[in-house]
Amino acid sequence: MTLQISSSPSTAFIITDASIKDDITTSISHIHSANQPLIKMVHHAAFVTSTEAELFAIRCSINQACIKENMSKIIVVTDSIHAAKKIFDSKSHPFQSHTVAIFNELRNFFIKDRKNSIEFWECPSHLKGRFHKDVDKDSKSFNPTPSYPCKTSWDYCKKSDSDDIIKQ
Repeated sequence: MTLQISSSPSTAFIITDASIKDDITTSISHIHSANQPLIKMVHHAAFVTSTEAELFAIRCSINQACIKENMSKIIVVTDSIHAAKKIFDSKSHPFQSHTVAIFNELRNFFIKDRKNSIEFWECPSHLKGRFHKDVDKDSKSFNPTPSYPCKTSWDYCKKSDSDDIIKQ
């Protein structure tokens, strides 16, 4: 079924994943259409949660899919469906900047044509789905080095907190 859906030229098939290693989060997303990879995105951020990283990957992917011509359907495949649910959570939460950006993109997507649609599919990593396996492997293969390695240590953070307290 996945292969049939991804073969449609009017469907953007988005697969996202995020992993955290040494306080550096890697967000990966691949966009496929007509069984061809269109875009692969990699983003690194320090000291963010995996939920925020997943939402950021979804946000960037939806943005790219919405600007592609003749896209009428977007399918987001993620192993963190709880993160995707945050998009539609109207309560106050720390990820609302991503939610607002995603809503703006989707509003424009649906304004183009009311028949446009979006779906969210959950694909846990242990199922090793055809496309998700590649994204999962990519997210774990990066070994980013922080710009200031000494500033990511636990000792540095405690020293920084102590310095802030003393200043106050």
